[in-house]
Amino acid sequence: MIDCIFCKIVSGEISALKIYEDDLTLAFMDIAKDVDGHILAISKKH
Repeated sequence: MIDCIFCKIVSGEISALKIYEDDLTLAFMDIAKDVDGHILAISKKH
């Protein structure tokens, strides 16, 4: 098993405010409070 924070977000182990999701991609809000509106887009495959 890969211990990757992004893999944990994709699997739902770590919650995230999802903005967009399809079969290959997940986009979610950054949890950093210093940047308003910053969105991260990641591949669902590690």
